Amino acid sequence: MRRTLLVTALMMAVACGVTACGGGEAGPGGAAAGGPPGGEMKLPVEVITVQPQALSAGLQTVGSLRADESVVVRPEVAGRISRIHFSEGGHISAGQPLFSLDGSIAQASLNEAMANLANTRAAAARAGQLVGDKLIARSDYDKARAALGVDEARVASARTALGKMTLVAPFAGQLGLRSVSVGEFVSVGQDLVTLVRLDPIEVDFSVPETVLAQLRSGQKVKLTVDAFPGDTFGGDVVAIDPVIDSNTRSAKLRARIPNPDGRLRPGQFARLQLDTGNDSADALLLPEQALMQDGDTRFVYTVVDGKAKKTVVRTGVRVPGKVQVVEGLKAGDMVITAGQGKPMMHDGMGVMPLPSEGAAPAASAAKPKPETPAEPAAEPAAAAAEQPKK
Repeated sequence: MRRTLLVTALMMAVACGVTACGGGEAGPGGAAAGGPPGGEMKLPVEVITVQPQALSAGLQTVGSLRADESVVVRPEVAGRISRIHFSEGGHISAGQPLFSLDGSIAQASLNEAMANLANTRAAAARAGQLVGDKLIARSDYDKARAALGVDEARVASARTALGKMTLVAPFAGQLGLRSVSVGEFVSVGQDLVTLVRLDPIEVDFSVPETVLAQLRSGQKVKLTVDAFPGDTFGGDVVAIDPVIDSNTRSAKLRARIPNPDGRLRPGQFARLQLDTGNDSADALLLPEQALMQDGDTRFVYTVVDGKAKKTVVRTGVRVPGKVQVVEGLKAGDMVITAGQGKPMMHDGMGVMPLPSEGAAPAASAAKPKPETPAEPAAEPAAAAAEQPKK
């Protein structure tokens, strides 16, 4: 609809220009009928009137969700699985058993070590009595004490090995899908199941190095995910990487998001808005398509006295579809939003302003003009009635 209106207006302007160049009958003043004096063509453009608006600004970026804690459970010793203590996808508490491996050999080793320990403990006690009575040399007593220490270490080692036959949850969280079954022999370091903590959940994202001065821990973030359109999740920045990525020239940040219902999952794509404290109650916002650039200079075309005027501006933050103008414009200025990119556009070009699509129509355009051709149309009819009298 908007393009049709522009094309129609352009054709009308061209037709008026052609008529002015001699295609129509000359009027009393010598100008072509239906065209402006001199045949000046006006370029139809879409415009908006700049008005102050509330701005809830911030840096727009994207990121990826990650678990607050995540681990793949793997055994430290080889063995055969004798029991699985959990249900896939369920929640589990810290320290709760996950897998039990066959511990019969480890238990036998512990029993042997404890028997040896009992023997050496008794031998060390007897040696202590004998050395007190000076019946044995001090070196023999020292050897008995050393043997006792060795056997105590062997018992501790055997008990630790037996403990490793049971794999427990290092923290409370949600379990994934297990990749083994009861009776299966597993090797050292083999993946068994994934355990993640989903509440809170974290999001990693990057921002340009040019905004380093605006970054700080504790900043508020808002994010949305495609899985829950219309829902917004809030959190805080908890860490800023001190090293700038030399390839992308960006800083990495991590934010923590409360996730009590577990709707957010690790690996999801997220769109974020980082609060930088640039909110304003009277910001001047323009559609992004109104902004033009020549090298490092940004400018827009405004309409002054029916002509286009090139106006250099300084921009602020960007929000979806719009950009803030902090210098160069004032409230009430009429800015061209479509048509300014045509080759014939230049500073001082005559323009025909049209309201942008979705913009409120101008007051003059809102009121329909009263139709007045009825009276002129009656004159030919009256003349026709008088012809027979002549």
